[in-house]
Amino acid sequence: MDGQTPSDEIQQIEQEIYQLVQRLEELRKRSQLEPIKNYQFETTQGPVSLLDLFADKQQLFAIHNMGQGCRYCTLWADGLNGFIPHLENQFAVVLLSKDAPVNQRKFANSRQWRFSMASHGGGEYIQEQSVMPGNNNMPGIVCYERNGNEIYRKNSSVFGPRDAFCSIWHILSLAGVQPDEWTPQYNYWQRPGKLDDGGENLLG
Repeated sequence: MDGQTPSDEIQQIEQEIYQLVQRLEELRKRSQLEPIKNYQFETTQGPVSLLDLFADKQQLFAIHNMGQGCRYCTLWADGLNGFIPHLENQFAVVLLSKDAPVNQRKFANSRQWRFSMASHGGGEYIQEQSVMPGNNNMPGIVCYERNGNEIYRKNSSVFGPRDAFCSIWHILSLAGVQPDEWTPQYNYWQRPGKLDDGGENLLG
């Protein structure tokens, strides 16, 4: 449009995105339920089934995490962790990865995550229920529903830079920083050459 400033165009695009998100919400609400089987997982308390992970809820959010070897998956989980109490008021939530249950819990504790966790071990579940067909360990999230002992897959979405599930990318864009110009780290504190507190009992 003639005379349109960059600020005008930004506002126009933001409005278009808002309208597309509304349309996406409508489509997800009407999406068809796909019946699936009751997969098995391992936890620090022993074997559990997908049905067990629902607990007393009718819907379950399964967060597909590639494991502690992925800084990006860790970033997404760090962000979602704050929503856990809000989500668990109505939904069951579990973080799934290929890592062994004891390693999952140790890493979760180091990040102060509050997720329920279970391991698929890279097996049947993730091969058949990946958020993206043909990718058996793609990070993302799946929404399941239950009706008695029957389980249905309702919606899923892939996690990746610029998505709607990790707000940091949108914050970085305000500073003109693109996804290929920034990489998340596990720890941002760098030990100084001299510790003014004496440095006793320092871990790590």
